[in-house]
Amino acid sequence: MQVSPYVLTDSWTMTRRELAHWARQPGQVLVALVFPVMLLLMFGYLVGGGRGVAGDYVDYLVPGMLALTMAFGLEGTMLNVTQDLDKGVVDRFRSLPMANGAVLVGRSAADMLQSAVGLGLMTAVAYALGWRAHGGPGAFLGAVGLLLLLRFAMLWVGIHLALIAGRPELVQAVQILIWPVGFLSNAFATPDAMPGWLGTAVQWNPLSQTATAVRDLLGSQGGEPGHVWAAVAWPLGLLALFFPLAVRKFAGLGR
Repeated sequence: MQVSPYVLTDSWTMTRRELAHWARQPGQVLVALVFPVMLLLMFGYLVGGGRGVAGDYVDYLVPGMLALTMAFGLEGTMLNVTQDLDKGVVDRFRSLPMANGAVLVGRSAADMLQSAVGLGLMTAVAYALGWRAHGGPGAFLGAVGLLLLLRFAMLWVGIHLALIAGRPELVQAVQILIWPVGFLSNAFATPDAMPGWLGTAVQWNPLSQTATAVRDLLGSQGGEPGHVWAAVAWPLGLLALFFPLAVRKFAGLGR
């Protein structure tokens, strides 16, 4: 497979294309940013405390919601990829002398920027509600790094599934495969309060590993030392599998 010498510039061009969509579709971006905040408020103040959580539930919930947010919005990325495929936009891009996969990299870069903004918004709302990060600046940046690493890995899982789906109307069916990863986690309740088999599955969930590591770094309820390695290994493993699969699938389109 031939690699263009202009990988970075081609990818940045595609990133700017995705960012331009924000100006034309501000409502879609706003919904993606506000939805996790609504869940935080609902579970923190309407639904009430989580099962098995001792102490301040909001202190436990906020890091879990930050991790869960990394699984939100993938359907938007998947839908954009399939719409480009369905409308022939990708075929037009592939006819141009650009780096193979630059379209996907640009899509993922724009998504990561939106995810970073979403994390900032969620953290600001959590601080307004009285939540505080008890670790130092280094621990806080480490927690943010783990969250964005999880998002990047989940993003490429979604892109690969979108390329397999191929059509926008199939995205809703395919995204059902992703949602259980988010809700079968320790974001809202501790695995100890669940049936044995379910608690074991929740503990091994990559999102749960990230949430536990983030809680530990931020000094929040439910944090346990020794989970950072798993919070790094899981996303890297997913990236090692799905990134080349997505690029290979994209390269083979239309052949």
